[in-house]
Amino acid sequence: MAQPKTPGRVVAQNRRARHDYFIDENVEAGIVLVGTEVKSLREGRGNLQDAYAGEMQGELYLFNAHIPEYGPAQRFNHELKRPRKLLVRKRERDKLLGKVKRDGMTLIPLSIYFNARGFAKVDLGLARGKKAHDKRETIKARDWQREKARVLRDRG
Repeated sequence: MAQPKTPGRVVAQNRRARHDYFIDENVEAGIVLVGTEVKSLREGRGNLQDAYAGEMQGELYLFNAHIPEYGPAQRFNHELKRPRKLLVRKRERDKLLGKVKRDGMTLIPLSIYFNARGFAKVDLGLARGKKAHDKRETIKARDWQREKARVLRDRG
């Protein structure tokens, strides 16, 4: 029986993404990293704020993801915000890039994590931007759900 896809140890999370975007679809992608980037991520360091995925030379890349330097590597460290290649199947890549070009959607990294086999993975969300009134509506709905749960819990 197939194991459900659940992220292992989450290293970096983009908590702002669900506030700013409607996430329509999630996609798991591998990421090409150099050794010092992996070591830095294993220490639990990394930042996905302002990061996005897009096309470069016909491939899918992750831009603006900040992975800090690994201290013990000293002069053999990596660039902090270099574009990192994402590994997805060709058909899936073409589908995602088509939706980005055609429908005006955005590929947003939601989290970076290590799977059960120890490989670094990126959870990408195919997203549509929210307007200010959508954000207020989401906050109002969340507060109402919280209040409703509180009332039901107090009633017994």
